[in-house]
Amino acid sequence: MSVTELSQDQAPKHVRLGPIGWLRWAWRTLTSMKTALILLFLLALGSVPGSLVPQRGVDPDKVARIYEQNPVLAEWYDRFQLFEVFTSSWFAAVYLLLFASLIGCLIPRTATYVRELRRKPPAAPKNLSRLPHSATLEGGLSVDEAARRLRKLRFRVVTGDGWVSAEKGYLRETGNLFFHIALLGILLAIGGGSLFGYRGNVLVVEGDGFANTVAAYDRFIPGGQVSAESLEPFSFQLDDFKVAYQVTGDKKGQALDYTARLKVTDSPGAPVRDYDLKVNEPLEIDGTQTYLIGNGYAPVFKVTDGKGQVAFEGPVPCLIEQKATMTSGCVVKVPDAQPVQLGFLLQFLPTSVPLTDGSYASAFPGELNPEVQILGAFSGDLGVRSGKPQSVYVLAEDEALKKLDRLFMGSNTPKPLAVGQSVDLPDGKGKIEFTAVKQWITLQTAYDPGRMPALVAGATAVVAIALSLMIRRRRIFVRIKEGETVVGGLTRTEGSAAGFTEEFADIVKVLSAGAKDVR
Repeated sequence: MSVTELSQDQAPKHVRLGPIGWLRWAWRTLTSMKTALILLFLLALGSVPGSLVPQRGVDPDKVARIYEQNPVLAEWYDRFQLFEVFTSSWFAAVYLLLFASLIGCLIPRTATYVRELRRKPPAAPKNLSRLPHSATLEGGLSVDEAARRLRKLRFRVVTGDGWVSAEKGYLRETGNLFFHIALLGILLAIGGGSLFGYRGNVLVVEGDGFANTVAAYDRFIPGGQVSAESLEPFSFQLDDFKVAYQVTGDKKGQALDYTARLKVTDSPGAPVRDYDLKVNEPLEIDGTQTYLIGNGYAPVFKVTDGKGQVAFEGPVPCLIEQKATMTSGCVVKVPDAQPVQLGFLLQFLPTSVPLTDGSYASAFPGELNPEVQILGAFSGDLGVRSGKPQSVYVLAEDEALKKLDRLFMGSNTPKPLAVGQSVDLPDGKGKIEFTAVKQWITLQTAYDPGRMPALVAGATAVVAIALSLMIRRRRIFVRIKEGETVVGGLTRTEGSAAGFTEEFADIVKVLSAGAKDVR
C-alpha cells in the first residue's frame, strides 16, 4: 500500500508541545551543560569591553576625554552601556541566566552524588581475566585478609562468597560537585556585593579634605540596599602628594612611585593618624577600601575683575592631555567678575621649554619649570546661571561660546606665565595671576561585602577542579577459588588507564604479601 493510500487515522500527526511542554524544553535547554558553557563564554566575552573601554566608576576622567575628542563614539558607547559594563542590564542578564543554569545543574547532580555515595561497590565479575588489568597471585589468600589490606589502601570494600569488591576515587565526583557549588558561590558573592555594596569616585586637591558622605562624591554608585547611613563615617585630609619619576635613560619620565600622605580620622572623635596611600595599597576602614587611581596638576590662579576686586582665587584641576609629559588643559570660569563675567582656556606645562617655532611644550612630567599658557581669554555671559548643568572642564556651550568676546586668542596670546607672574586683560577688564602649583588625586572608595566570600569561593573552585582532574575512579576485584587468587582492576575515568597500571601493580604486590603471610 502506498503512502497516499494511508487512512487519515494512520497518517503521522504533529505533536504540539503546548505551554507546559515549551517550559520544560526551555528549562532543560537552560540547565544543560552546553548552555552553561555558552553562558560562561558570554560572561568572559562581555568582560572584554570592561577592560578596553574606560569605566565611569574607575576612570571618569578618561570617559570625559572620550566625550570631548569623539562625542559620536562616546554616545554609542553610552547607548550600549560600555562605560558601565559590569552594572549594565545585558551583563546582568548573562550572569542571572548562568545563575539559573547552575542551580538547575546542581539539584539533579547533588541527588545523583548522594545516591552514588550510598551505593555499594558491585559484586566481583566471575572472569576477572577479561578486565583491562588482571593478575594471578601465588599462594592462597583469604577473603578477610584481602578485604583488610584493601581497606588499608582506603578502598570501600564489599565481600561475598569467595570474592572481594573494592572501589576508590569518590573525591572526583566531590570535586566536580564542589566546583559547580563554588561557581554558584561566586555569583552569589557578586550579587550580594552589588546589592549591599557601593562605589564612589572623588577628586581631592592637596590641602583639601574628604568626608565619606554621599554629597562629597563626584560620582556615587550605591547598591540597591545602600542608604546614606550605610557609609562608614571616616574622613581624611590630603596633606601632600609626591610622584617619583625616572630621570635618566630610555625610560626617562616614567613614573616609579606615587605617595599620597593623608591625615585620617577613622570615626568622629577618633584620634588623627598618618597614612601613606599608594597604588595597590588602599586605605581600609571597617571593610571600606579607598584606592588611589589617578593624579594630575591643579595650578592656583587669582583673578581680579575690572573693578579691582578678587573674583576668583584657588586651585583648578586640569585634565591630562599628554600622559608622557603631563601637559594638561584647564578651564577657569569667573561668573562673579564685574562688570562682566570672565573665562579662560589654559594649558599647564610642568616642565616648560620653548620650541623652535616659538611655541612652548612640556619636556618632563615633573614640575621642574611649571608654566601656564593662556590659550584664550573671554568675557561675556558664560551661561552658568542658565539652570543647565555644565562641566567644569568646558568653558561654555557652543551657542554661548560664540557670543563671548575674545580677549586673547591665537597669535595675540601672551607668553606662558611662571609662578608669581600675571597678565592684564585688555580694556581694563581685570587680571589673571598664576600663584602656585598643587596636585590632585582621584580616589575610588568601595565597600564590597561579597569580596571575601568571592575569594573563598574562587579558592574552593580551584581546589575542587584540581580534585576533579587529578583523582580517578577505580575498582579492584579479588576472586578466591580452590586455592587460586585472581585480582582484576579497571578505571572508570577515561584517559587514565596508563596511570592506573602502576597503581594496580602496587596493589597486587600488597595482596601478594598477604597471600605469603597466609601461606
